[in-house]
Amino acid sequence: MSNRFIQTPTRMICLGVVCLLAPSWCGAAATFTVFNVPAAGTGSHQGTIPFSINTSNVIAGYYADSTGAIHGFVRDSAGAITTFDAPGAGTAAGKGTYAFSINSGGAITGDYTDAGSVFHGFVRSASGTLTTFNAPGAGTSSGDGTAATSINSAGTIAGYYRDANAVSHGFVRTSAGAITAFEVPAAGTGANQGTLPESINTAGTITGRYVDSNSGYHGFLRSASGTITTFDAPGAASGFQLGTSPAAINNSGEITGSYTDANSAYHSFVRSSSGTFTTFEAHGAGTGAFEGTLADSINKSGAVAGLDYNKKSIAHGFVRSASGTITTFTAPGAGTGSFDGTLPTGINAGGDITGYYLDANSVYHGFLRTPEAFRRDRTAR
Repeated sequence: MSNRFIQTPTRMICLGVVCLLAPSWCGAAATFTVFNVPAAGTGSHQGTIPFSINTSNVIAGYYADSTGAIHGFVRDSAGAITTFDAPGAGTAAGKGTYAFSINSGGAITGDYTDAGSVFHGFVRSASGTLTTFNAPGAGTSSGDGTAATSINSAGTIAGYYRDANAVSHGFVRTSAGAITAFEVPAAGTGANQGTLPESINTAGTITGRYVDSNSGYHGFLRSASGTITTFDAPGAASGFQLGTSPAAINNSGEITGSYTDANSAYHSFVRSSSGTFTTFEAHGAGTGAFEGTLADSINKSGAVAGLDYNKKSIAHGFVRSASGTITTFTAPGAGTGSFDGTLPTGINAGGDITGYYLDANSVYHGFLRTPEAFRRDRTAR
């Protein structure tokens, strides 16, 4: 489960990059909007972390305040930010409200930790009504509980819960609140093993990973009727904390994610609805342990957003078109030290990307990246 001074006005920064005989990896012109939640802290590993963007350019995420406590936020298309806390959320460092997914109607899901570090799910309507829930069978000790990871246009939520034995189980929750638990048959039943859904599309199809009895990772696809298909990306290693980790599924049934090889380097993939894999690397990605390419999100056209870590462990953003062209980018203000850099988290139907960057002081800042072509189209309308 997911690990200042008075706010200055939001800045619009246009990055125009001119490349003679430009190769496909040259960063195309784009508009960056950098933003911070006014109440976000400015210390190391504090700040603003956007996590999801919908078709209306509304962004949901969370921020860490000056004490390290976590709070949810939603930013509308005009830039206005509303913060919120789930009832019962803890207020100490590392505890609080984590918003992870927003649907086309503006409903948000995520989870929160209480004072005892137990996780609980929530859904927040577009009007601000917040409903909390717990999956039957969820544990009640520190680190146990219910984690909501994704919400679709119908308000159906996918996620997982961790029981009293630290085993994870998948669930799907309808908009009316009915919860159905499910397991991938091959999932392990030991501590820190089990089934972990990550994303749900409009058809109710869910993808995610399961952890086997050797603590290796594998992908799965669960249809709305409950049929489960498992898969591994070509080149994925097997063994402790190695393997395939799907991150997102679009409405066409295309899945993106990453896998680790035998050297613990990351590589990314797109899996078509028919099961065909295409693997890819971002330009400049490292090839050593914990370096490489990590795809995070896929839109309805098949464009993928994600990040790569280079040999110096600096993160850079990328967007991969449906045809395979990869464009890398760096948010203005991103730091250049190890584990600083640009970390995209979501892409919408228009190709707008949200995410965050870590500056030289390891403070988080949110961003919205709009492709220049889309910006011109919107201005003309």
